[in-house]
Amino acid sequence: MSKKWSTNTGKLIKTFDFSNFKEALKFINQVGEVSERLNHHPKIINVYNKVSFELWTHDKNSITELDHKLANEIDKLIN
Repeated sequence: MSKKWSTNTGKLIKTFDFSNFKEALKFINQVGEVSERLNHHPKIINVYNKVSFELWTHDKNSITELDHKLANEIDKLIN
């Protein structure tokens, strides 16, 4: 899963595929822990075994260094 984050409409976007819903949900919970630690919370979309994220800094209405940091931390959970 080395696919890069894409940029669309001022957001970092990436979708991760898992073998089943249980694995996808486990990943979402891990991302939740990281998000709480960074105090930066992504939009999360889950459809069965697919988990998509949209990252942007709401009060800046754009992508900031914090979004890149969260994206990097999310990727570390996979690698």
